Amino acid sequence: MSNFPTTPHINVLDDIGFGKTVLMPGDPLRSKFIAENFLENPVLVNNVRGVHGYTGFYKGVKVSVMASGMGMPAIGIYSHELFNNFGVENIIRVGSAGSIQDHINLYDIVIAQGACTDSNWASQFHLPGTFAPIASFELLSEAVKACENAGATYHVGNVNSSDVFYGDHVGVPEGLDSVYGLKKMGVMALEMEAAALYMNAARYGKRGLCICTISDHVLKGVETTAAERQTAFTQMMKVALDVAVAMENK
Repeated sequence: MSNFPTTPHINVLDDIGFGKTVLMPGDPLRSKFIAENFLENPVLVNNVRGVHGYTGFYKGVKVSVMASGMGMPAIGIYSHELFNNFGVENIIRVGSAGSIQDHINLYDIVIAQGACTDSNWASQFHLPGTFAPIASFELLSEAVKACENAGATYHVGNVNSSDVFYGDHVGVPEGLDSVYGLKKMGVMALEMEAAALYMNAARYGKRGLCICTISDHVLKGVETTAAERQTAFTQMMKVALDVAVAMENK
């Protein structure tokens, strides 16, 4: 039995608990892959709903990895509980995204400085006007350093966090009018979680960052396989883990 609180979605199974930094892939199998391939002595600390949450050590620093599931409601739930109940200070989303820029290609890394969204997530905070969800500058700066050190091809800028994966495009030519609108504004890629993570981090005085590997190119019609998305994004994983190490004493 652990001494940690139990929330509706997290039941800590071991006294090791969570690290200061949690990496959050969407896919539970990617969480398991990161734990088994990069962490020393990983311990399963949560498996409510099969999310595969682990804590272990990377370069001597305690780090956790736990899946968020897909979409803003899912990562909103897990980030809320981690930030408010388990002493987590930093959450780094490590996911996949679809490029909408010609110069951003498969397997490139995108670091989301900001997250546009069509979601109604911000309405719960009762804010006037429009809120701009942005990353933690500290996490972003460390991610850029880690990419430079790794020789990674990376891009920093805006992503779009959408509530919709399968849109109803009846009567819309090719269903791409909104994508071209985002493209002309310099948005790098499409994903589904960053905006909610950034808003929760802002609300609770914590830090959030979204790092994604390009898994498909929306306009070029090329994509990676499910197996590649699960295991081949290792450069992104190492970058996020190096950020966790750099942030341990900050």
